[in-house]
This record gives sequence, C-alpha cells and structure tokens, in this order.
Amino acid sequence: MGKSLLIGITGNSITNTDRDNFDVDTRFRMAKEAGFDYYDKTPPTGELDVYLKASEKHALPIRAGGFYYTLGRDEPLLEWHLRIAKEVGALAQNVQIKTLDVNGKPVTDEEVAEAYLMATEWGDKCGVVPCFEVHINMWSEHFGRVSRVGRLVEQRGAKFNITLDHSHVIFKIDNPKEQEIQNMRADVESGRVVLDPFKQGNVTSEWIDRNYVGHAHARPSVPANPVNIWAKYPDGRYGRGVQYPFLKPGPGEWHAEWNEALLAPWKEVMRQLLTHHAAHSNSALGQISMEMIPGTDYGAGAKYSIFENNIACANWIRGLWKDIQSTTSTAA
Repeated sequence: MGKSLLIGITGNSITNTDRDNFDVDTRFRMAKEAGFDYYDKTPPTGELDVYLKASEKHALPIRAGGFYYTLGRDEPLLEWHLRIAKEVGALAQNVQIKTLDVNGKPVTDEEVAEAYLMATEWGDKCGVVPCFEVHINMWSEHFGRVSRVGRLVEQRGAKFNITLDHSHVIFKIDNPKEQEIQNMRADVESGRVVLDPFKQGNVTSEWIDRNYVGHAHARPSVPANPVNIWAKYPDGRYGRGVQYPFLKPGPGEWHAEWNEALLAPWKEVMRQLLTHHAAHSNSALGQISMEMIPGTDYGAGAKYSIFENNIACANWIRGLWKDIQSTTSTAA
C-alpha cells in the first residue's frame, strides 16, 4: 500500500475572486466536489456548530486550522484554538507568531522556542500538533531563524514542527527590497542564508532534511514575484506579491506577464518535500493544504479564478506524488 499524503484546502482559498463571499456550507460543498481530502480552517468564535454541520453534511473532515498570535497577549487564544481543533477532529494547528510582542518589541529566538514548547504541551493534551509557520510579517520572515529555533527546541528534547509555505521564501529570491526585512539581506548576500532551492545549503532543503515539516501550505510564487498593483493597503502600499497564477491567466485577468518556467524553483521545493516524505518512514508530513487566497498580498483584485488555480495545482501535486512514490524506496 502506498504511503499516505492528503491534499486539502483552506477555507479562504475557496473563492474565485475577492468579490465572492460564499457561505460555509457552499465552501465545504465546493471543496468536496473538487475532490479535496479535507478542509483547513479554525472555526471563528460562535461558528463551531456551523462548521461541524457542514463537515458532516459533505463528508469532508476538518484536519487542520490556523491563526496568528501576538506573544504576551494571545497565549490563551492559542490554547483555546488547540482545544477547538480537537473538537473538530483536526490533527494540526498552524501557528503564526508575529514579529513583535504585545509591547512592540521584536520576539527573540528563545521566546519563540518557549512559546513552541508551551504550545506543544497544550497540543499533547489535545492530540493536536502545533506547527509554527514560515510566513511574512512573522518571526520566521528571517529564514535563518527557523533552524536556530528548531535547535533550541531540540535541545529541550522536543520535536520541532513547522508549517512550510515556501511561497514566502521563493518570492524573496532576487528581491533585495524584500530581503531587507529583519535585516536578512546581509545574510543572503554573504551566503549565510541561501534561498534558491537549486543551490547547496538552501533553507527549505535544510528544513525538509531536518524533518521539521509537519504541515504544509501550497501557494505558487516565483523569484521577485510581481507586487500586487491591483490591491492596496489603507496607507497606499501595494500588496507585497506572494502569489503567482498556476494556470495561464486569460486576457485582462492579471496585471503582469505570465511565464510558466518561472515556477520551477517553487516546484523544486515541492519535489524535494514529497521525495523526503516518500523516502522516510518517520516523515512528519501527513497533509498539504492548498492556499492560493484573495488577500492584499496575494490575489486581491485578480480576475482569474483562484479556486480553479487551487484545483489545478492540487492535481499537479497529486501527479508528482504518484510519480515519486513509484520510484522511491522508503528508509527509516
């Protein structure tokens, strides 16, 4: 029997454009009809029963959820979300820890490690694995910090699990302005942090090889991904551009020229991740959630179908997984 790998979709990804506002039942139905294996969403306050009812009605389990947290304020919220995850049957909780704590101070590696150990203690009681996500606007946006925190966690005798969304890594390749955040550019230029997945010692390969990836989000992006000039924040800033169409957009559906070849680095990380999962019986990965979304930094304003792109990318991942399984032998 082949090794398991489930492909799901986050709730916000079930939309055609940012002008859609489907209700929960419709989103579950669309995900089920499209062939996804599970739904990825932490039910908002007061909506637990709505999600449980939709999950049962459409025979689509909720296997993961996620939210973002400010240290020094949101620890009780994280604990509550882990308990909610247990109630809906989720196996993983995607955890985004913001760059600044409640006092506006940058969180340290040690503080992130302590938060992870605390979350793991709560998660163990619930049977839910907290996975700290690699993500913009979070502590992990300097990618060199991820393994540093992982080592701190391992020194305490715990397994470190992350949510890998490598779109956040890929779009910073050849993108000096984005690399400036958290002063990462100097580390990239010196070779201490390697972003290109085709180069030796790159960060995503390191995380995969260290078996950190307990959960994953799939959102295509390309090196120096175009900023999203079709969406702005209230202060006038354009969206940062962390999403690239997987399918060629039709005329007028996107603001930039589309080149499928540019997706090669993103696809390479997915290939490495699935190869590791197929080859290692102790792989922490069990599922991948599609997450092309309509947010300002992602697909807001676009006129291509975000949902159709999620379906197409999921089918590509399934095909890649099938090919890798047929050629890979499993090791301990």
